[in-house]
Formats: sequence, C-alpha cells, structure tokens
Amino acid sequence: GSVLFAMAESFMGLFVGRALIGLGVAACLMASFKAYVMWFPKDRLPFVNGCQMAAGGLGALGATVPIEMLLSITDWRGIFFGLAALTVVSALFVLLAVPEKRKNATGETLRRQCEDFLRVLKSPPFLRLAPLTVTVQSTFISVQSLWSGPWLYDIAGLGRGAVAEYLFAIAAGMVAGFLTLGTAAANLGRFGIKPIAVMLSGVIVFMAVQGLIVLQWREAILIQWIAFGFFGTTSILSYAILSQAFPSDLAGRVNAGLNLLLFSAIFFVQWGIGAVIDLWPATQEGRYAPAGYQASFGMMLGLQCAALGWFCLYRRARFDIAPS
Repeated sequence: GSVLFAMAESFMGLFVGRALIGLGVAACLMASFKAYVMWFPKDRLPFVNGCQMAAGGLGALGATVPIEMLLSITDWRGIFFGLAALTVVSALFVLLAVPEKRKNATGETLRRQCEDFLRVLKSPPFLRLAPLTVTVQSTFISVQSLWSGPWLYDIAGLGRGAVAEYLFAIAAGMVAGFLTLGTAAANLGRFGIKPIAVMLSGVIVFMAVQGLIVLQWREAILIQWIAFGFFGTTSILSYAILSQAFPSDLAGRVNAGLNLLLFSAIFFVQWGIGAVIDLWPATQEGRYAPAGYQASFGMMLGLQCAALGWFCLYRRARFDIAPS
C-alpha cells in the first residue's frame, strides 16, 4: 500500500494505496489484541494494550515535526517509500523473532463465526460500553488526526511551524496517555479499583477539556491540547474491559466488532465536522469561522454526553470482573 501510494499518478492510485494501508493496519491491530489475550493474564491487558497503542502513537508523533524536517530532504513520495521499507523490516522481525502461541484448532465454520460475532454485538456488555467508546474515541482520533491543526491555525492563529510543534506535543501527550493510563488501570486493580472506573474518570476529564476547546478559551492553549491528547486515550481501555467480559476464544470478535464500529464512525465524524464547519462562511483572511468549530466540536461533545448517559442508565451489564 505504501509503495503504491508513493508511485501513484492519479486519484485512483492514491485511493487503492491508501485502502491497502488501512487494511494492513487493521490486521496488525486486531491480530495484536487477539495475541495479547492468548499470551497474557487478563489483569495485564490494560497495560499491554496501552503499550501497543503507545507504539502506534509514535507514528502520530513522527507525522509532526519529524516529517516537517524530512520534507526538507525528500518529498512525500520518498517518505512513503521509507515507510514501506520500515514495514518490511518490522514484519520480518515479527516472523523470525516472535514465538507462536499454538492452540488446538476448533475448525469453526464461517456461519458459526458470524453467529458468534452477532452474539457479541447484541450482548449487554457490548451494548452498554460500545456507544461511549465509539463516540469518545472517534472524536479523539478525528480531531487529533485531522482537525486539531486547522483549529490551531484558524482559532489560535499559529503559523505552520508552531502548528507542527503543537501537534508534536499533542501526539506526545497521546503516547504518554496510552502508557500511563494503561499502567494505572493495571496497578489500581490490585486495590480494588476496576479498569472501568479508571476509564470513566478519564473520559469525564477528556469531555471537560473539550468543553474548554469548544468555548475557545484562549488561556493555556498548549496545556489544553496536551490534556486532550493525554485523556483522549482513556477509552482504549474498553478493549481490555470487554475482552475480560467474554471467553478468550471470542476476544478477536469482540475487538473486531468494536473496531468496526469505531472506524466506521471516524469516517463519518471526520466528514461531519467538516460539513458543519462549512455551514459558516470563511473569514476575510480565508480561515474557517470560529462559530463553525464551536458548532461541530460541540455537536461531538453532546453525542459523548448522551453516550455517557446511556452507559449510566443501561444497567443490564455490569463490569465487576476484578483482576485475579
């Protein structure tokens, strides 16, 4: 996918390359989460999943100031060729160095797998937690990856270099969040504090930070956005929480179901934020209107509040599985 993207001479070439990149990333993420359920005790999953996402967060970190520096040496095609080479090296390392965790094959039919998948989607734990996870995480990823840069340019009035530095700080906060919150969830479990409590606390703080951004409060903008990156990672704990609520042989379907909803939502959220912003005319300087950002970001915050309310009201599923 990276090679095709780097060699593309048309929109279709870019489209196919990007689609293959997405397919590969999806396979890596789901295979990793499934492998961790097979390899590690359940009480370590929040920490291990956090390490996995922190490694992925290094990509977001590299896409800011480091890419800005590399673009003075090569162009975007060279960067994607380099990414392809690094991916091949990583795949070879996994193939040669990571041992297999073999288990007896169950020989399940495709129909049985689909039935299990639907059973997961209709289960009370999934129905209770998935809406909150999807709304919070889709907002976080959509804004962090696409709309934080324009906001810093249009609302904070930063130049291109300063925007890259702020995006680097946001990504660093994200990496720190994955590691810190995953570790906290694992360690606090020893004192009877469940991962779901850690997740809900972080989500509430994340929503409060979004409230400041929606209001376009001009004080301590950098701290606000670092906090956005840090606490936006909290909802990733739901992967470990839901994996503990189901038998280990269903872990792959649980994570895949959550991921399917999440990335489908990200597609619509990224587009939806832009569609709402476009409802307001641009300023004389050619920037997006502040009211557009307030309406679009406020809309997503409202959806998260509704999902949090659903979680609190839907009492059929409890998450009382304490670490062993």
